[in-house]
Amino acid sequence: MRGADRRIVLGLYRTRPSRAVLERALEVGITAVDTAYNYSRYEGHRALVDEAGELLDRFEVSTKVGYFPDGHDLDPDRLRAAVAETGETLGRVPDTVFLHNPEHDPGRFAVACETLAACQAAGLCLAWGVATWNPLPLAPVAAGVPVQPDVVMVRAGLAAPGQVLDAAENLAHELSSRAMWGMAPFAGNPSDPVWSGLDTGLFLEPGQPAVSSVQARLAAAFAVPSVSRIAVGTTQPDHLAELAAATRIATSTEMVHAYRTLLWERAGHGKEPARAAHHG
Repeated sequence: MRGADRRIVLGLYRTRPSRAVLERALEVGITAVDTAYNYSRYEGHRALVDEAGELLDRFEVSTKVGYFPDGHDLDPDRLRAAVAETGETLGRVPDTVFLHNPEHDPGRFAVACETLAACQAAGLCLAWGVATWNPLPLAPVAAGVPVQPDVVMVRAGLAAPGQVLDAAENLAHELSSRAMWGMAPFAGNPSDPVWSGLDTGLFLEPGQPAVSSVQARLAAAFAVPSVSRIAVGTTQPDHLAELAAATRIATSTEMVHAYRTLLWERAGHGKEPARAAHHG
């Protein structure tokens, strides 16, 4: 399984942007960054502008709205104002704006989606999507969403629970999303000892050049579930070439399917899951 358009997105969830990392990202072919309205104590957009300077025009920028200083809120007026403010701060229209963790208020999910679609129609963003850590609460209401997101962003990788993986794919299908992106491929810590007991090389097609453990885990994450982009954060410029190279590593379709089937059976389901279609 070799993605035709697999891409790494520089994620800024746990790290503030730095000029050195941004410059190195461009050098290795990483041309997208992912942030959010609430990152860095609601200063993430300004910090990105200050660090990137003229380089910002060379990146696609995705961001998220839904969190405010007083908590999570899917109020349409607040969402629209946050999207408008984001463009003003960035000095440009964001490429993609995600609805941030709408599972916290599934009752307003449909209206919130309509709000972001309206923002796109008004020229406040080029595309919009849904970013969810736990898509399970959204399943009962997804069918009532009258608009179609450009992309759904979900947890990806071998640390994601089987239930979450299944729900993510079902949500993207239910919403007729044009693409699916991944996040948190290392569950927040690529050095966690839990990874030392897992031979991620089993998920790769045989006969490939030697790859690092991090590269193998990231390559597997592109297939679990099938996503075209993955947001990954780092503060080390030297790590970016290693991450970027993982997009060219082929994964074994059979091993990925066997893994998903194992998760399915452990969850107590009576039959194996269908093979998921690749999202572009």
